[in-house]
Amino acid sequence: MIEARHARFAQALPDSRFDAFTVYRWWREHVVASVDHERVVTRIVDDSGWSARYLFMTMMSAGIAVLGLLLSSPAVVIGAMLISPLMSPILGLGFSLALFDFTEMRRALAALAIGTVAAVAFTALIVLLSPLKAPTTEILARTRPNLFDLLVALFAALAGTFAIIRGRGETIVGVAIATALMPPLAVVGYGLATMNVPVLGGALALFATNFLTIALAATVMARYYGFGHHLSGRQSWLQTVVLLCVFVLMAVPLGISLSRIARETVTATQVRSFLSESFGTNARVTQLDIDFDRRPLAIRSVVIAPRTAAKDSLVLQTALSKRLARPVRLQLDQVLLDPSAGSLETQRAELAQASSTALAADAEAERIAQLVAVAAGVAPGDVTIDRDHRRATVSATPLPGAGPQTYRALERRLSRAASGWQVAIVPPLARFPAIRFADDVDTLDPAARDAVLLSAWEARRWNIPALAVPGLPEGDSPERPALNQRRGLAVAGLLREQGIAVVPAPAEGQAFTLRAQEP
Repeated sequence: MIEARHARFAQALPDSRFDAFTVYRWWREHVVASVDHERVVTRIVDDSGWSARYLFMTMMSAGIAVLGLLLSSPAVVIGAMLISPLMSPILGLGFSLALFDFTEMRRALAALAIGTVAAVAFTALIVLLSPLKAPTTEILARTRPNLFDLLVALFAALAGTFAIIRGRGETIVGVAIATALMPPLAVVGYGLATMNVPVLGGALALFATNFLTIALAATVMARYYGFGHHLSGRQSWLQTVVLLCVFVLMAVPLGISLSRIARETVTATQVRSFLSESFGTNARVTQLDIDFDRRPLAIRSVVIAPRTAAKDSLVLQTALSKRLARPVRLQLDQVLLDPSAGSLETQRAELAQASSTALAADAEAERIAQLVAVAAGVAPGDVTIDRDHRRATVSATPLPGAGPQTYRALERRLSRAASGWQVAIVPPLARFPAIRFADDVDTLDPAARDAVLLSAWEARRWNIPALAVPGLPEGDSPERPALNQRRGLAVAGLLREQGIAVVPAPAEGQAFTLRAQEP
């Protein structure tokens, strides 16, 4: 069979001249002519629209996916992919761009929009009703597009388009396409239900990147197999221009995402190369994690090296900052071995280091949770632990006789006890403390200044973006402000230094009481 194909290809190349016309003729005769275009287009049109069955299966797939994510069970997530119907409309969109079929594009986009909204709403409802709301590793793994996610979407799109055109194994390939789309969509619903904006935004970016990759890859694959405008009905120039604009609008954000992924990949390669060069050829970088959202850039790495190659982490951090031309924070664990250690000893050391690092991180997080829980009067499970950013947050229970000063002082003590961690205690809701001025005085004495700072601390903990300040003049400050206006300006200035927005409110006399106010 292989020899026959080579013979046919040789016949298409008379006198061994590999020119453009010969390649074009071979493509028309051996690629385009082998496809039943009418059958494929009919099937795409029949399956790419939305229906009650499509909507039901999308919601069920999304529900199973979000439960698998909450349980951190890859098997359950894979089960959701088996029933996801997202392949048909997204391939319909790709073929509509190849066919310049405006009607089919509208049908496919409508089906995708309806399915996306239904999936996000249904998963958000499940998360709201679920007792499990903590972000799992399966959820966090789908909050940022990377090169491997992009490749999964690309290969799934190429395989899915090939299966549809050739009519072979499209059901199985649909699982691969759903793998690139449904889990990120379920994480979007999770982020919406928990009001976790970073998770929601990251998962939405991953879904958009995979969606655009699949649609555009399907368009390119369809064009390769000869699907063009001659297979669709007549349409106006305006519709053709709209289709071209849609293609460009889809390509631009994908290009931006690809550019960011490329920069991050280059940075990771530079960091790995720098560490390998610094420790020598006998060293091995076994773990490298980079948080590109942190400022400065947060880098964690584990390096196994001979004992004689030990390095100062601060010196390496300075040199790496110069290499990358940006500030970095390097957290480096060096596993130092004797020069005589062989491969078996190296592997054992690597496993021991990974195990000890994981156990140490778990133990430290548990210790912080216990410490904060006891101080706040809650169960350890009520403490939110963010290991990546080393932050612990808890809503304190009301303590008899405790005011906001008590909770602020408790937070400060916990922050000192939990070295290297940020502790945030959310105090019970109450009125802001009164800010008292002496007679005919418009400056903040130590007690008044502390009351303002305490109010700013409470506002940050309660996520209140702005405070209403009594006496604060509206618009530009008058040339000769009255006493209450000068007091309001003094309070507002200190609040702004703390990052709290201010709006004016009527003056109340000697004592100022701040109130929550939307900006």
